[in-house]
Amino acid sequence: MPLEIDEIDRRLLAELQRDGTLSVDQLSERVSLSRNACWRRVKRLEEDGVITGRVALVDADKLGLGLSVFI
Repeated sequence: MPLEIDEIDRRLLAELQRDGTLSVDQLSERVSLSRNACWRRVKRLEEDGVITGRVALVDADKLGLGLSVFI
């Protein structure tokens, strides 16, 4: 059964998808939520398996790799 998330959770997820390096302070500012409430929501989303990790995107051209494929 899918988890039910509210509009604030959706905004948190959208911001983290745009920039996974945001601190809790930066994230809370962007979604107009207190730091503690933001931290609790992100922690719950992690514990519920909605947020499964964070990744670094690499510029393959700068490394001379040319093409990246994700399957």
